[in-house]
Amino acid sequence: MQDIKKEKKGKKSTTQKRYRLGIIGFGGMANWHRELLQDINRIEIAGVYDSKEEAMQNAVKHGLKTYRTADELLAEKDIDLVLIATPNDYHKPYAIAAMQAGKDVISEKPITLSSVDLKEMMEVSEQTGRFLTVHQNRRWDEDFVLVQKILEEGTLGNVFRIESRVHGAHGIPGDWRQEKEHGGGMVLDWGVHLLDQILLMMKDATLETVYATVTNVTNQLVDDGFSAELTFSTKQKENSRIVVYVEVGTSNFISLPRWYILGENGTAVVEDWERNGKIVHAVGADDKDVVPVRTAAGLTKTMAPRREDTISTLPLPNVTSDIKEFYQNVIEVLDGTAESRIKLAEAMRVMKLMEAIFISAEKKEVYHAKGSKKI
Repeated sequence: MQDIKKEKKGKKSTTQKRYRLGIIGFGGMANWHRELLQDINRIEIAGVYDSKEEAMQNAVKHGLKTYRTADELLAEKDIDLVLIATPNDYHKPYAIAAMQAGKDVISEKPITLSSVDLKEMMEVSEQTGRFLTVHQNRRWDEDFVLVQKILEEGTLGNVFRIESRVHGAHGIPGDWRQEKEHGGGMVLDWGVHLLDQILLMMKDATLETVYATVTNVTNQLVDDGFSAELTFSTKQKENSRIVVYVEVGTSNFISLPRWYILGENGTAVVEDWERNGKIVHAVGADDKDVVPVRTAAGLTKTMAPRREDTISTLPLPNVTSDIKEFYQNVIEVLDGTAESRIKLAEAMRVMKLMEAIFISAEKKEVYHAKGSKKI
């Protein structure tokens, strides 16, 4: 855990200050932030800069002040906080410039393109005393919160496999996400979310190995999908391991379940973001008298279903989540009353894991991650 003084950057306030936010990059995600901030009382948007005239006109349409350059925005003394919502390759230079201009910084994900770049950003944050964080918004997705609850409740017994997938059928959006120089591709676009979720779930486990493949079905310049098998050693019992399978696909016309979790005493499936699914777990009845299943070519007891009297089917737990908590936490950090919920050390682990995925895929071999100097 990072030192709270480093996360809070030493700010302490007894008054309810209203923080003024400047936005660099006013595309679709920045507009999403604009809508969300309408319900956040203590942050107001001070102005916007984007290199595209169309985006600037959109900002004006929403009644926002615009700046002719990013430097002009960063020179504004009344701006306390800067949101960077540009293509990925601009996150680092704008974040560093903002911190050096005395601003606290929120970067859209991924926070930057490499662990080396992130280390430099963290050093600037330390040198300037400015708060730096990344908008890992999918920590608040209710399907993820639901899976965390299933694991905490222990209904499935010792869990030995978790599968996390997102599938689409439209390829990569036709913008900078298709271009390698801008940090395009699905590992950086969606992998950053799914891997962040998994590392939070596995915070008490040790990542041992990574084996990954990438796909180039619709795009030859960047990955349009990937799969990664991650092996963790855990403290569930002696020599126990959890295998986590993470998959992103953009050419899937039939989607597989969002989550599939296997434990010694049961299985859970979460079909989609709407949290359709169920839990099936074992009860006390003896299941030795298995009725064989007859297939076209013979009988099988191994693949026969369990008898109904030996299992119980449960609905998925009910959970709620509120993405506004992200900005509420940012306000608390700036006030000096709380730690950041998204630590830079956590962002570094995700960055190094994404790098391991690229290395494994390129070399077509297992990446050995165990060791404090790796992931």
